[in-house]
Amino acid sequence: MARPPSKQPTDGELEILKVLWDIGPAGLGQVHAALQGQKAVALTTVATVLKMMLSKGLVRRDDGPRGYAWSADVSRKTAVSGLVGKLVQHVFDGSARRLIAHMIQEGQLDDRGREEILDLLKARADATPSPGMKGGTP
Repeated sequence: MARPPSKQPTDGELEILKVLWDIGPAGLGQVHAALQGQKAVALTTVATVLKMMLSKGLVRRDDGPRGYAWSADVSRKTAVSGLVGKLVQHVFDGSARRLIAHMIQEGQLDDRGREEILDLLKARADATPSPGMKGGTP
């Protein structure tokens, strides 16, 4: 039985989304030129991938003065949340703690990264009312 197509962007689709997030609505030629700065890719390949992304709801296509204007139809935050969530589920058995532990153990978090995580945790703890307190006040 065939599985339904994923709504998550592939690596290639993510590269196109990054371009559209950075430059905003763009024609096929603009997207292609931006990608060419990273690696060689055929214009027809970019067009095909954009059409596939359109069917997945990742991009929007509007009529522009010189053809179609393509824009991201998914926010960077939504895409990141979906990809990280999938990674945590499939690789770390649903444990975000295991993901962070892995990053620390592999040296992928420097002192600044660890400080940022601690700051986020502290801010989250400060924003969460203690049990027995209503509305965050005693």
